[in-house]
Amino acid sequence: MSMTQPNILLIVSDQLRYDCIGFSGRYPVRTPNLDRLADEGVWFSNAYTHIPLCCPARQSLLNGRRPETFGSLWNYDLGPPTPALGPDMYAWPRELNRIGYATGYLGKWHVHPTFDPTSYGYDDYVSLQDYQQFRQANYGPPAYNNGFFGETDPVPIDDARTHWMADQAISLIERYECEHSGPWHVRLDFDEPHLPCRPSEPFASWYKPDEVPRWDSFNERFENKPYIQKQQLLNWQVEHYEWSDWSPTVARYYAAISQMDDAVGKIIDFLKRSNLSERTIVIFTADHGDMCGAHRMMDKHCIMYEDIMRVPLIISGPGMPHGQIRQELVYNLLDLPPTLSALAGFEPGKFQGRSLKPLLDPLYDVLAQEWRKEIVSTYNGQQFGLFIQRMITDGCMKLVWNPTDVDELYDLQSDPAELNNLIHDADWTDQIRALRKRLYEILLQEGDSVVANPWIKQQLLQGRKL
Repeated sequence: MSMTQPNILLIVSDQLRYDCIGFSGRYPVRTPNLDRLADEGVWFSNAYTHIPLCCPARQSLLNGRRPETFGSLWNYDLGPPTPALGPDMYAWPRELNRIGYATGYLGKWHVHPTFDPTSYGYDDYVSLQDYQQFRQANYGPPAYNNGFFGETDPVPIDDARTHWMADQAISLIERYECEHSGPWHVRLDFDEPHLPCRPSEPFASWYKPDEVPRWDSFNERFENKPYIQKQQLLNWQVEHYEWSDWSPTVARYYAAISQMDDAVGKIIDFLKRSNLSERTIVIFTADHGDMCGAHRMMDKHCIMYEDIMRVPLIISGPGMPHGQIRQELVYNLLDLPPTLSALAGFEPGKFQGRSLKPLLDPLYDVLAQEWRKEIVSTYNGQQFGLFIQRMITDGCMKLVWNPTDVDELYDLQSDPAELNNLIHDADWTDQIRALRKRLYEILLQEGDSVVANPWIKQQLLQGRKL
């Protein structure tokens, strides 16, 4: 197999914070296998999700464009109804098929309610439902009683969902190596650490609640913040929670991450034992992050804090630098389709991201090249109200435009916890005006219809906003 057609292993976690990987050096979560992957590849320290919601994010990853361009606004299974990425629309796995790749998908799908991955270019599919059938047959129906806050899973670790899925991925790779003469692409989407977190032993006991440090943002008072943020506390019934109430849930979140890391390690070890590492690109990322008590909130809806917007992104493979940290602003999901096109050699679609291949070259001089200066992310509301949001950041300042509520401006350098909203601070008037104008330009250029009416345009270009 030529170097232009490497094997591609893409692993996507669900709801994993960028600062809950050991390599980030931020919170005490043990992830030795992901740390090893970063040591052997490239860590993108400023990777952002373009939309922090499961279905639109995964649909965009397959299509290579923002979900608003094809009508996907929120999760199709929570209502109100929204179009999903149909099987008649572009999906880059079909391009891998056309150039000789065997393709397999395992784990969480959440792209279409009726069509599975085999309608989008994948040859094989192992679903979460397949795991549930295995579990039911061997352990009977689960009995849980702590709801979204999680608890210990009684199933032994070898038969836990994380490790069962890892075993299935290894079996699929072995089959492709045996039966297919060309390269392969395998994608594994873990459901972890999406709430409720239910780690198995020994991981369930790895972290003691009284030893888990508070999130930096836990002192949130919601002063000068959009109404819907504080409302979420009432919706989740956590308005009176102290850190002692939250820390057991955070400890389980840590444990679920470490358990998933162990499953990833099984696959990486297999690749090394089988001498496949030398011709396999391994990519690890997440669809978005999780609050898990940060800003005293739960889950991820109607907010655009760094806790859910910044995500881990690691790319490792033959010829790539080891242990390199790239600080450029990148989209983890929008930038992956053009990156895979460049690495695998298939014809690119009408992608809205940018190939990260130059950043995988240790000799790439970002100062001599033109890279994006801003990241723009979107959210269209769900679960707690249809609350439109658009975000722009240059890595130093962040503006969150909330058309139906107060806007937000954060200085990420002096206030990384995003506790102090500067939107009404007269000292920042010029910066606010510039960020709004640039946000409008990017949204218009990339086909976001939310800016297509004059009333909305007035907010961004004329500052007609309370």
